[in-house]
Amino acid sequence: MAAPALQQPSFLLANLKVDSTTKPFLQRCQELVKVIDDYPAKGPVKASIQEGVLPDCPLFHNKLQFPLSGLQTLSLALNPFEYYMFIFASSLITPKNYPLGQHVSSLDNAYFVLVDTYLKYFLPTEGSVPPSPFADNRGSVSPPAPRAPSVPFAGYGIHSTSLLKRHISHQPSVTADPAAQEIWRSEALLQVFVEIWLHHYSLEMYQKLQSPQVKETFTPTEEHVLVVRLLVKHLHAFSCSLKPEQVCSSPSAHSSPLEEFKRVVVQRFVQQKLYVFLQHCFSHWPLDASFRAVLETWLSYIQPWRYTGENTNPQTDQNKGVPEKWGLFVQENLLMYTKLFQGFLNRVVRIDLVNVKNALMVFRVAKVFAQPNLSEMIQKGEQLFLEPEHVLHHRQHRVFLTPSHGGSFLSARQSVVTDGVFRVKSHVYGLEGQDCQYKQMFGTELRGVVLKLIQIIAQARQTAKRISDHSAEVAANNSFMSWFGMGSPDLNYTFNGGEVDDTGECVKKTHEFLERSLDYLCQIFRLNAGQLSQLMATLGSGQDDGNSRQLPDCVQGENGLILTDLGRMQIINGLRRFEIEYQGDPELQPIRSYENAVLVRLFFKISSLVNERFGDHMEVLCSRPDFLGRLGRHYLASPEVMADGRQRSPETRRTAERNRRPRLSLRTLASYRTLLMLLFLYLFGVLFSFGPISSTLLILTGGFLYGLFITLFGDKLKSQ
Repeated sequence: MAAPALQQPSFLLANLKVDSTTKPFLQRCQELVKVIDDYPAKGPVKASIQEGVLPDCPLFHNKLQFPLSGLQTLSLALNPFEYYMFIFASSLITPKNYPLGQHVSSLDNAYFVLVDTYLKYFLPTEGSVPPSPFADNRGSVSPPAPRAPSVPFAGYGIHSTSLLKRHISHQPSVTADPAAQEIWRSEALLQVFVEIWLHHYSLEMYQKLQSPQVKETFTPTEEHVLVVRLLVKHLHAFSCSLKPEQVCSSPSAHSSPLEEFKRVVVQRFVQQKLYVFLQHCFSHWPLDASFRAVLETWLSYIQPWRYTGENTNPQTDQNKGVPEKWGLFVQENLLMYTKLFQGFLNRVVRIDLVNVKNALMVFRVAKVFAQPNLSEMIQKGEQLFLEPEHVLHHRQHRVFLTPSHGGSFLSARQSVVTDGVFRVKSHVYGLEGQDCQYKQMFGTELRGVVLKLIQIIAQARQTAKRISDHSAEVAANNSFMSWFGMGSPDLNYTFNGGEVDDTGECVKKTHEFLERSLDYLCQIFRLNAGQLSQLMATLGSGQDDGNSRQLPDCVQGENGLILTDLGRMQIINGLRRFEIEYQGDPELQPIRSYENAVLVRLFFKISSLVNERFGDHMEVLCSRPDFLGRLGRHYLASPEVMADGRQRSPETRRTAERNRRPRLSLRTLASYRTLLMLLFLYLFGVLFSFGPISSTLLILTGGFLYGLFITLFGDKLKSQ
């Protein structure tokens, strides 16, 4: 059967459609040519086949069918089992159009259950692989042909051209291995899953995508990532199901194919493609809480000891630490720990840590890396990588056998390289290239980023405390009288730094997560209490509440203030904020819950007529420098003129000038609070036998005398 072509999400098409409305036709054509050349619509396997190059995935070896006329109608021959698994796996990454508002969780849908069932059936942790239920042998498939054992090793991470660029017309003949027939379905299923779910970019494409000028071409869905995590967890359990005597013993002819498969399944089938997949997700995933799916997939891979099948208490296991036997795994996967940890740091310094979901992600990573022995294992791996090159020259004739180099893991095996230095260097150079610039996780540069993160965590913790205190204050002020507008008068005030649900218990959890994250980071990077106190002291006055009232870092632009990158970071982490308030015409603010809508509209019409007719006279009166001018400014000036000088969010000059014009405003009379006070005053007047007219005159006289007093002595009272 010929496998259909995979459909990829049209992210590039969407970008091109956007560009089509803003860029000239010639420029669009030039960019389209570059996109077509750099990012073909096929996955890397189909592109390799059409270029006449044998794909590096053993799944496709000996299955290519090409006509005599050439390679234009090249097809892939799959047996029914492989064809079904190919279609099943590709359906995960096929774009789906769900109805608006409908979200299907992958944890309880049929696809997720089927994946779990297939993995447990074909990659069993106990017993052997069940035989095929069909007696007909027409569906059997021979394992890929073994590689020639005499291929030289070209250097760290530099694969021989004769292996990876061998022309497809020279496919070797197939020699069926009876022992391999036992688990061919298991191997085929895993190769299909890995190739379709993880192999969206070749290593060369991955290197191109690191350029900041490159637009993203593929973004996995959250459902896709969760299924990948399920695969990772099961492969660890499958690999860890080897008996201790089988793990320690050297491979021999007496080992069953399933036991051999368990030994090499993670390193040879998954590591490279999963690393590229996770690295791409770390670089392109949105800066929101949905990154948790990617994060947990990463943490699942770097903790294989969690899937040994032993019934252990998580708290006890955390205190006991990572067993020494896992040091080899850490060395062989060093970049999974160090490079991705650096990618996580680059993300976390740009997100709002007051958000409880983001704080939880920091806590999860810090807790994992703080496990006893793990940081020492990572440091040992980095030390091995930094060993001088001349030590290894006499070992360069050795060959690594990977799926890229052999048709099947059951092929003729080379001698296993046990030297730690050679192993770590080959791992790093194989994934990042021989000219990579490795940054140490415990080096000076990254330590500076960690110290910056610790400061951000401490500041976010203080912000969470301020939010908690403010929420308690607002809750205390909420009473029956607040319905009349007699609660907190600062109705425009909103506290920056948290989401709507970051109150109450959520804020307490945020504080706890950040507090424990600080402790774990100090354990990982060996910061004692004195160093931490000194680091906190460098924050200066930035931690007190007064600093949060300052504007974020800005530069003056043509239409007002413009945020700098530092200012954005200050806002994201709740260090500084703008006073968020209505900046339009004060008379056109939305009607509040403490106002009468009918009266608001009535008084607006009256005041608008007065302002339109006498606006020029009001402006002349308020511009006078004498006592009458001051009195006029008290009654007629806009609230912005009478403000206390607080710094507010930037506004355009035109808006500011319009809102500063003096005007008569009667909107205060539409407030239920004002109406209630007037009612009390009239009732009080009735007690002293004052009629409505007399009470009205007394109220107006009192208001005039109050304004007169403020005009005469207001400045002195403010100075005191």
